[in-house]
Amino acid sequence: MKKLENKVAIVTGATSGMGLETAKKYLSEGAKVVLTGRSQEKLDALESELSGDFLLIKAEASSIEDSRQLIAKTVEHFGKIDVLFLNAGIFRLETIDALTEEIFDEVHNINVRGPIFTVQAAYEYLNEGASIIFNTSIVNVKGFGGMTAYASSKAALRSVVRTLASEFGPKGIRVNAIAPGPIDTPIYGKHNVPQENIDQMASHFPAMVSLGRFGSSDEIAATALFLASSDSSYITGAEIPVDGGMAQV
Repeated sequence: MKKLENKVAIVTGATSGMGLETAKKYLSEGAKVVLTGRSQEKLDALESELSGDFLLIKAEASSIEDSRQLIAKTVEHFGKIDVLFLNAGIFRLETIDALTEEIFDEVHNINVRGPIFTVQAAYEYLNEGASIIFNTSIVNVKGFGGMTAYASSKAALRSVVRTLASEFGPKGIRVNAIAPGPIDTPIYGKHNVPQENIDQMASHFPAMVSLGRFGSSDEIAATALFLASSDSSYITGAEIPVDGGMAQV
């Protein structure tokens, strides 16, 4: 039997990278999957790329109204929810002298506010035994210059995981996080600084990783499958680093 047979899963930020690979993994393991993204064009392009029982919904990660509509459409189409992978996020890189209120608010609205209120919208529709998974980052435990807004948003999510694990525990619902290290993903193309700055930063990463390489989106997806399935039935409040040892040794 497949690991997610007949389960209903939502994956936010699923038009590329870690979100898309996870959605594909969930589909291959028998789940009914709802994929979100902010671009209708990118969502439409997935129609021919995916196989299985899926639903594509345009949703802006920072919009509470979009989150409510996402949950309402999911429940209307598939019924209750078993897996919620809150993957959508934004990466920003700027030193403290260049940080603006607008950048800070944008990062926290998308990376923190959006996921929290998506969980709130889903609260009464989560099946017993459901799994909520947040996408955090090793930057919440390891300091990198220029990541004040981004790192603080991921640290906030790590705290949210602990809080919600306590709240949802009595309902039999698990809440965990995946903390990626350097992953070969399009998120590095979604930034606000010159590409050469990003390339220079990324070029140093392999030397900082015990395994000496970038990780892949599929390696994140494998961890997301583990946390979504009964294989992790006694794990909650945890953050699993998928970083090749970068923040561990």
